[in-house]
Amino acid sequence: MAIRILICDDEPVVHESLRIYFEAEGYEVVDAYDGEEGLKKADSSISLMILDIMMPKKSGIEVCREIRKSSSLPVVMLTAKGEEIDRILGLELGADDYIVKPFSPREVVARVKAILRRVEAKAQTADPNVVSYNGLSIDLNSYTVMLRGERVVCTPKEIEILYMLASNPGQVFTRDTLLSRVWGYDFAGETRTVDTHIKRLRAKLDSEGLGWSIKTIYGVGYKFELENN
Repeated sequence: MAIRILICDDEPVVHESLRIYFEAEGYEVVDAYDGEEGLKKADSSISLMILDIMMPKKSGIEVCREIRKSSSLPVVMLTAKGEEIDRILGLELGADDYIVKPFSPREVVARVKAILRRVEAKAQTADPNVVSYNGLSIDLNSYTVMLRGERVVCTPKEIEILYMLASNPGQVFTRDTLLSRVWGYDFAGETRTVDTHIKRLRAKLDSEGLGWSIKTIYGVGYKFELENN
């Protein structure tokens, strides 16, 4: 099936510049010039959405929020602001990446290709509760972590954090998001709890030479990073 990229931005120049590069990769491009139009066109035929934050009728934040209620469609958010609050809010809503204008169309295409590779790899996983990378396997069925063929003793919360990060490679999770999803919304602890668990995981998981790592995104949170992405 053809890869269809939905570009939702009110600036025609953005559509024109990205279309050239996407079509050169063999992708089909679908255009939307406001949030409402973008939401209507974000159907099951779309492979990935490029979504501007500042738009008429519905903002990119509103559109992303609506999409995430029923769809895991990959979303790359654009903004001319570059303000931290926009970046954090976009990522908390489930955006897969975040790019500040002005941008290089080549960079956008490279990031889109990386996201599509991750989506394809995830879709090929036979058991959604098992995530595997070079030398690493996380199994939520048995709550086990294997590294280089050896079992690593981890607490349940460490395993749940690692699984959440590794099952969404490249996606940044804020400390608050990890707290709410792993410990629950009623958890009264502090975000330092997340830092402590990440520190323990890093001490237990020697990923040198394996092509993956748990990265700190300063001021935001953490992500599971693959070297080729």
